[in-house]
Order: sequence, then C-alpha cells, then structure tokens
Amino acid sequence: MATRTQSRSSSSNRSSSRSSDSGTGNRSGRSPSSRGNDSNEGSAFSWGGRSGGNAGPLLGAALAGMEIGFAANYGRKFLMQGLESSAGDWDDILAAEHEMALGIFDKMLATDETQTWKRSMLLMKLTHALDKHAHQEEMVVYPALREANQAVEADQLEGEHGYIKTYIYELKNMGPSAPNWLEKVREFRALVSKHAHMEEEQVFPAFKQNLSEEQNAKVTRLVNADGFWMA
Repeated sequence: MATRTQSRSSSSNRSSSRSSDSGTGNRSGRSPSSRGNDSNEGSAFSWGGRSGGNAGPLLGAALAGMEIGFAANYGRKFLMQGLESSAGDWDDILAAEHEMALGIFDKMLATDETQTWKRSMLLMKLTHALDKHAHQEEMVVYPALREANQAVEADQLEGEHGYIKTYIYELKNMGPSAPNWLEKVREFRALVSKHAHMEEEQVFPAFKQNLSEEQNAKVTRLVNADGFWMA
C-alpha cells in the first residue's frame, strides 16, 4: 500500500506533468488567428508578399520608363550631332552652328511685344545653342589654337564669349515685354555675327592650313564628341 507521502508525490508529479504538457503546448502551438495574421504580414524587404505584391511590377515599370527616357535622350543627341557632323570638318560644323544661331536671332527680331511667349522660347533655344557652341570651342578649338601659337586670337575669341553670356543675362532679366527688347537683341546679333566672321574668315582658316590630315580629323572628332554630350 502506498504511503501518504508517496501518494502526494505521485499526485504532484502527475500535476506537474500536466502543467508541463500544457505549457509546452502553448509555446509550440499557434492559434488559427495567429497563423492567419502571420500569413498576412510580409517582410519589409519582400517583393512577393501580399502587402508588397504590387511593388515588383511597379518597380519594373519605373525601370522601363527610365530606360525609355535614356534611350530617347541619347537618340535625340545622336540625331542632333549626327546632322551637324554631316556638315564636314570641325570648322564646317561650327560655321553651321553660327548660321543656325543667326537664324534664331532673325526669328526673334520678327516678333512684336505681344508675342512674349514666343520670345521666351526663342531665347531659351538660342541660349542652349550658344552654350553648346561655346563649350565646343572653349574645350577643344581654343586650346588647340593656343598650342599652335595663336593664343592672342584664342584669348580674344574666348573673351567675347563672356560678353555673349552678358547679353543672355540681360535679356532674361529685362523680360520679353520690355520696350527695348528688340534693340538689345539687335545689338546681341551684331556681336555674334562679328565674332563668327572673325572665326570663319580669319582665325580658323589660318589654323587649319597648318594642320595635318590626322590632326584635323582629331579636332573634328573631339568637337563632335563634345557636341554630343552638350546636345
């Protein structure tokens, strides 16, 4: 026959066993609602969960849009610089840009005070054209002139670029409706025309006649490359 102590010990052991089983069950078991909540919670870094299920397609669409934008921009650059490079050597390319800029001036001079939007758009177009043109000359042609002992001419021409930028600054600040806008444009055009004439008729021919075919091709290649990135 079991003693009281043995009976209490046995009863206590059975009770402890049940408590242990119950505790283990609570720790290892998941309620249906808990499992349901876990299945609805996606990782913050997961693209495939329910909460992030639309992120993948959205990211793909964004990347595709960026690729299209880059492709369109490079296509525009290739088109613009390709048309210019078809003009011939570096001096022909720059002369064609002179002519294009002077054509924009003529369109500006054909406007009146009621065409403020058109004036603003033409000034924007002129600014881009002259910025691109000046960068090609300042980064390629004028340094080459200095190497060829034509530093005086290079410095004079580059100095005139500063006055060209001053005219752009003044036109932007005075506004397209200013009463003296056409007068300022006319003065500006005269400066650019004089600058272009000096390059095309004096400086560039004297420089080019002393270039070898290889040197001439290199200057042309560099002008085209710079123009591509500035287009």
